[in-house]
Amino acid sequence: MSDQNLQIDPAPEGEVLGTGRTIISEAAVAKVAGIAARAVPGVYSLGSGPSRALGAIRDAVGSSDHAAGVRAEVGETQVAVDINLVAVYGHPLHGVANQVRAAVYRAVEELVGLQVIEVNIEINDVYVAPPPKPKTVVVERDALQ
Repeated sequence: MSDQNLQIDPAPEGEVLGTGRTIISEAAVAKVAGIAARAVPGVYSLGSGPSRALGAIRDAVGSSDHAAGVRAEVGETQVAVDINLVAVYGHPLHGVANQVRAAVYRAVEELVGLQVIEVNIEINDVYVAPPPKPKTVVVERDALQ
């Protein structure tokens, strides 16, 4: 049999191919949780005032920190997550917190594979959108002849 015909099938889901250890960092868990939290309607941004200012600078130069405003404590099989966020005015705050909590539980358990024991949420501000600017009307005039 030539090497070109050799095929290696991946292990079926749940089957272990070999031994070894997997370590998932707190930063990786925080990033997964941050991405899940930002996707919830009613979340304007994550982080406290100073961290949001730093995030605005990062965004201006084309970089982003998906874990800003998120802290994760990772054990061997469990994780706890703390999230600081700014909600959008008009969204019920408890509803936003509950949706963020559910999204973080789901994302971390599905993508990271650790059991989430708690997700603590602090809503530290409410974003109020500025009033819309009035539209300027441009009137075209025929050229004088």
